[in-house]
Amino acid sequence: MVTLDQGGLPQHPAVLAQLEARHKNLQVRLADAITAFAGSMLFVYIHAVVFAVWMIFLEKDPWPKLTLVVSLEAIFLSTFVMIGQNRAAAFQQAKANHDFVEQEQELKTNTALTRDIEVLTKQIHERMFGDLTTNPATSDRP
Repeated sequence: MVTLDQGGLPQHPAVLAQLEARHKNLQVRLADAITAFAGSMLFVYIHAVVFAVWMIFLEKDPWPKLTLVVSLEAIFLSTFVMIGQNRAAAFQQAKANHDFVEQEQELKTNTALTRDIEVLTKQIHERMFGDLTTNPATSDRP
């Protein structure tokens, strides 16, 4: 059975394996959710509003705490970016490995088919025109 993506296109087996592995791991699902949210415009809008409210209404001197909060958030977000990059690299490696195996199998199949075609072509030629080992120039045939 072929699994289709959201656009209705078939999915690569390596993609399916990665999705299944990610779905089974709670930590990976959580990292995916955080990364998806942190990479959205909603994240930007919420931060702009929260920081503006904090700086204007909640504290007289917001800079020390704001600097601390923003620095900690940057540390965590950069960690999630690295997690995403590692996950993407692992996926690319799994896909490359799968593609290599598929291509090797295809090459072996094509080589075997080419050899079979050569044998069959020689057999057909022999039946149609006789022995291929005789030289027509030295043959006694008219």
